[in-house]
Amino acid sequence: MHNSGLIANFVVLKPVLTMNIGEQIKRIRAAKGLSQKEVIISAGLDKAQYSRIENSKTDPYFSTVERIAKAMGISLSDLFTTSGEPKEIQSHDKSIMEKVNMIESLAEEEKATIYKMLDAFLGKKKLKDALASVLKDVE
Repeated sequence: MHNSGLIANFVVLKPVLTMNIGEQIKRIRAAKGLSQKEVIISAGLDKAQYSRIENSKTDPYFSTVERIAKAMGISLSDLFTTSGEPKEIQSHDKSIMEKVNMIESLAEEEKATIYKMLDAFLGKKKLKDALASVLKDVE
């Protein structure tokens, strides 16, 4: 059956921005002061595989990108954000960053409760340190 009255329209979609995931990973890793070895160990990757990813020799699986982001203490969206410089988060304890990311996903009321508890504990710590300093000066 031939329908001469039907005209097919094709739309060619072009990416608005060409992004290289390997370059992004390398840029963020360097900005955070992490070595390749630290990321490789934390993400559980092979050295050669990671090198190929950073040098854009291969396109990593999504699950691999997730592991790399987690190892660097960033969200997946940070890998796909090109505006400005990467966030300067220097965390020596990656589990803290994981917890902070999880806290950010909570409801506002739950976040407020956690922040109040943290403030209370940190205030107590500051007070203890100040008192210890005063007592040390008295001795």
